[in-house]
Amino acid sequence: MVDLIRRLPVLSRRAFVGALAAAPAFARSSRAHATGRIGPGIAMHGEPALPPDFAALPYANPDAPKGGRLSLAFQGAFDSLNPYNLRAGSTAQGLAGNVYQSLMTRSLDEPFTLYGMIAQSVETDEDRSFVTFRLHPQARFSDGAPLTAADVLFTFDLLKTKGRPQQRIAYGLVRRIEALDDHTIRYDLTGADDRELPLTLGFMPVLAKHRTDVGRFADSSLDIPVASGPYTIASIKPGEELTLKRNPEFWARDLPVCRGLYNFDEIVISYYRDANSMFESFKAGLVDYREETNSTRWTTGYAFPAVLDGRVVREQLKIGTPRGMEGFAFNTRRDLFKDVRVREALAIMFDFEWINRNLFSGLYTRTTSFFDNSDLASTGTPASPAERALLQAYPGVVRDDVMEGRWRPFVTDGSGRDREQARQALALMEKAGWSIERGKLEKDDELFEFEIMTVDRNQERLALNYASSLRRIGAIAHVRTVDEVQYQRRRQRFDFDMMIGSWIASASPGNEQRMRWGSASANQEASFNLAGASSPAIDALIAAMLAAKTREDFVTAVRAYDRVLLSGFYIVPLYHTAYQWDAYWTKLGRPTVLPRWSAPLFGATLETWWRKPT
Repeated sequence: MVDLIRRLPVLSRRAFVGALAAAPAFARSSRAHATGRIGPGIAMHGEPALPPDFAALPYANPDAPKGGRLSLAFQGAFDSLNPYNLRAGSTAQGLAGNVYQSLMTRSLDEPFTLYGMIAQSVETDEDRSFVTFRLHPQARFSDGAPLTAADVLFTFDLLKTKGRPQQRIAYGLVRRIEALDDHTIRYDLTGADDRELPLTLGFMPVLAKHRTDVGRFADSSLDIPVASGPYTIASIKPGEELTLKRNPEFWARDLPVCRGLYNFDEIVISYYRDANSMFESFKAGLVDYREETNSTRWTTGYAFPAVLDGRVVREQLKIGTPRGMEGFAFNTRRDLFKDVRVREALAIMFDFEWINRNLFSGLYTRTTSFFDNSDLASTGTPASPAERALLQAYPGVVRDDVMEGRWRPFVTDGSGRDREQARQALALMEKAGWSIERGKLEKDDELFEFEIMTVDRNQERLALNYASSLRRIGAIAHVRTVDEVQYQRRRQRFDFDMMIGSWIASASPGNEQRMRWGSASANQEASFNLAGASSPAIDALIAAMLAAKTREDFVTAVRAYDRVLLSGFYIVPLYHTAYQWDAYWTKLGRPTVLPRWSAPLFGATLETWWRKPT
């Protein structure tokens, strides 16, 4: 049956398997299987750093005290408690990891290594043609029901047909899944040619078959879930507040990957419509911790009494991961943005030098790569012979200056009216057929006019400044700010001309790139391919990244991939800082050792932190 489904076209496959979501789709098998390396962890490249008998993760304090309440705040609202369907963008924060658990969990001290959580061991071969997970026999859901292979089979089936796009694509590469016994699941990955796939499957959450409503799974729902994590949902105020309560019967509390984590008895997450109100609540002591993302507030807004007398601590912490990309994303599904010369011209008109000095106190650095601040970045480095060999099949897809490492975003004189900036942008627009008529860009009696969608005042301020710069070349950009729920829904449906997007980079980019830039995701609802990129070169280089067996081959593929994305001018690059700005009340404590490969440095609910005893 699985092989039959895999041979169907994607759309037909979805329709065919949709009716099977509630039924077991995969048979058990008793035939002999190939064997491979068995261990408590698996690394993307090389071997896991921690020994099989490790006591705790390096950045956790196994002696951290338990108890107390943590109060957090996020901006926006929520209308769902399901983080795994198409409407996941409006799901409440703090559920993944706390309420829902996955088969394995990531060590943030290694580029990409997973250690067992629900799965006590993982087995795969050198070619990664299969992966087998052995579950902890003591694994339980919060209602006391045992967690078994049947729940894993059910979850795989459900997420493959009704899950998020990235899950559907990845799980569609699996040739067969079977339960060898009540606690052992084997995936046949023959032909996938994806060395990351065993880790992707290790990230899969396990849902309770006996408590999951398959018929309503695709809907936004505020039904309290039953899952296997360290917390349960104690109460909700729809759109406003979520309270998590630590489960005293949590089955995995003594596992090495859990020691020193999940220390608060209660976590209260409040939602605010307005960023200023959220900050005022922190100042008043109603919120315990905040990661500051506003440079002006960081430099001028923390002179309040609790900071001055030491009750609130401010920290600037170095981030070790590659700095990803944030920028204004062009929706190339719109005819207005299909010409790469138009996109480059508009990118030139972003005046970073003026903005950084006048709005951000000079705290930021212009982003020049999708993997800045790491050995994965291509900018400043000529393409190696190995990179050129990968790109040889796609002549012209990488510009000469990008191939040679010379390209940089346009640097203005910082005056806000750089004439050379406007001259170069207009020259490109004219090559694309646009000309200035009566102070406005026109082509065949059509004005160059579009909308920038924003979600908060910070984005709005930046977009208004950018729109002002664009008027200098006759381009009309209307800025429209919408609420969080509408923003997420429009983003998921690609119902925008331009919006600010964020592409977080890890030390081991892989399958997630398919959902950001792969051709299959260009028109797949709720994917993160905001730009609508669809390029054979991009697809081939993602495949090369996933097939790389050595770190050297991997770096080669990522750098070539970076060059293709930069040459496409899919976004207007913004800026970054190498630091994370944190502020918190001193009643909280945290480990002195920071995870090496994490951005942000701490999870949404500060999993490694604790409340100091009174």
